Parts: sequence; structure tokens; C-alpha cells
Amino acid sequence: MVTRALEADGHRVSTATDLASAKQALEGIELVVLDLGLPDGSGLELCRWLREEGSRLPVLLLTAQSQVSNRVEGLDSGADDFLAKPFAVAELRARVRALGRRASLPRGHLHVTASIRLDFGGRRATRDGATVALTAREWAILELLAGRAGRVVSRADLLDAVWGDSDAAATNSLEVLIGRLRRKLGADSISTQRGEGYSLVGGRTDG
Repeated sequence: MVTRALEADGHRVSTATDLASAKQALEGIELVVLDLGLPDGSGLELCRWLREEGSRLPVLLLTAQSQVSNRVEGLDSGADDFLAKPFAVAELRARVRALGRRASLPRGHLHVTASIRLDFGGRRATRDGATVALTAREWAILELLAGRAGRVVSRADLLDAVWGDSDAAATNSLEVLIGRLRRKLGADSISTQRGEGYSLVGGRTDG
């Protein structure tokens, strides 16, 4: 069903039925839809392995476990998004489109200010030399802001790229994460342009 839905959207789909074959099927892949319940282990193992290998492949997790703790574990393992079963095919397709549209800065791309260093390739952030832990969605927001080189990014663009949705829940989540990023990186790290959107303040972004 998943294969048919994605092929209908124009994707070329490769499938794997277990962790072992999935590792062999990753060459040339641009996005991973990953079920957690696999016969030879959890999909989280593959997700962690990808991140340990330095892969930035977008990963959408599918699971029958919808508790908050399961979602947190999946995102902390390096997943970019999470979809609980049973799900609507339309939502699966929308989330895949959103992941595919996300701004992707080249490996090794840096954004540096007097106090902040964001290494998008290595997914490492520091403030005044101290490591700052960021979630997958926080990184996605920062990638889009840094990719616009100081220009304002509209709320609509952020919601579309990071959530694939503009409903009230997504809008509230965006506001919460912007506030959290300011607490982590500094109150003046992200500027709000009232009625327009957000931008990163100062610094330089190097390739």
C-alpha cells in the first residue's frame, strides 16, 4: 500500500523486509520510510546506524506505538518525522513531500556568530563553547533560516517545509520551538518580523 501510494506520486520505490537487507538497499536512496517493527530488530537500530555513519537521509518512522515516549525515542534516535498506525495514505504522502522539500544544507555547512556555532553537516551546535542539544525539528528550522542567508522566512514556508501542514497544532508547535531555540541559543539569535516570519540574526554561513 505504501509503495503504491508513493509510486502514484512519482517516486521510485525500493523495498526491504528486514534490517539486513535495508542496509544493502540504501545506495541512491533520497528518503527512508522506516517501520519500527521488523523481523530482525527495531527500525530504530537502522536509524541510529544511519546517523552514526553520518548519513543525513530524511527518515520518516512508521509505528503502531503512538505514545509520546515512543515518539521521543524515535526522534532522539535521529528520525525526522513520525507517523503512527493506522494512518491515512494522504497524510503519509504529505509527510513524504514535506521531508523532500526541506532545505538541505551541504555537508560541512556552518553558521557562526560571536557565541553560536551551528555545524549542519555534523549536527553539532555550541553556544559559548558549550554543547547545545537540538531536536530534529529544531535543526530543520535552523537549516531553513540559515539557508536564506539572513532573509526573512515566512511562517507559511516554515510550516510547509518542516511540518507539511499549517493547522493550529503545527502553528503552535512552531511558536513553541522558536521560543525553545531562543532559550538554547540566546534571546537575540532569532528575529521575529511581525506579520512576516523569522530570520537568523547576524553571523555568517559558510559552505
